Order: sequence, then structure tokens, then C-alpha cells
Amino acid sequence: MATSKITYNGGLRTTSVHERSGNEIITDAPVDNQGKGEAFSPTDLLATSLGNCMLTIVGIASASHGFSIDGATAEVTKIMAENPRRVSEILVNFQFPANGYSDKDKTIIERSAHTCPVAMSLHPDIKQRVSFNY
Repeated sequence: MATSKITYNGGLRTTSVHERSGNEIITDAPVDNQGKGEAFSPTDLLATSLGNCMLTIVGIASASHGFSIDGATAEVTKIMAENPRRVSEILVNFQFPANGYSDKDKTIIERSAHTCPVAMSLHPDIKQRVSFNY
């Protein structure tokens, strides 16, 4: 089964449908690349996927080690480069709730975040700068 089906709607907008669930995501080209910027751009989704993946993998690790990260957030910043136009850097700033994490818990959080599938799939030229705030 395919993962998704994407339709070009015109006006530099697409609609992606997740085949299994039917959930939809709309993308627009960014303002700095001839678009309206009224929705995530494809490169926004790339950067955001890193934060989503890291939080998901940390959630799995924390549950298996008996502590919670419920309420944790990640602020993601995408940095673009030119010639060729590409994502050059992704900043992920995590904020964890005040749960009294032990040093062991923090090590689990940080190691698991850096080994998420998206982090491991991104080209090494894309810098990943990650900060953890407890």
C-alpha cells in the first residue's frame, strides 16, 4: 500500500492524503519562493518531521524506562541555503516539563532523540542543532 497520494491543486498548492487514515496535509510554496505561505511548505514539513520524529522516539524510550515526557514541546527552525536552494540547517529546541528527570533519564532522552529515523535519514550536510531544556 502506498504511504500517501498527492494532488497538485494549482497555485503552488498541494494536498497530500495519508492512505491508511485519510488525514490530509495542504502545502503551499513559501513566500520567498513565489508562494502564498498560507500553509506548511514541503521544506517546512521536512524540518518539522525531525522534531515530530524525535519527540515520538523519546516518548517510546521514556515509556519503556518508566518516566513521562507528556507536555514536552519542540520548537523547530528551518534555515535555507541558496545555489542550490535547500535546507541547510534545522534547529530543534526541546522544552520538557519540570518532572525532576534524573541524569539517566536525560541521557535516554538525548540519545533516543538523536537516533530517530528522520535524523538518521537526513543527509549529513544538513546540520541538526538540538537543545534540551529541562
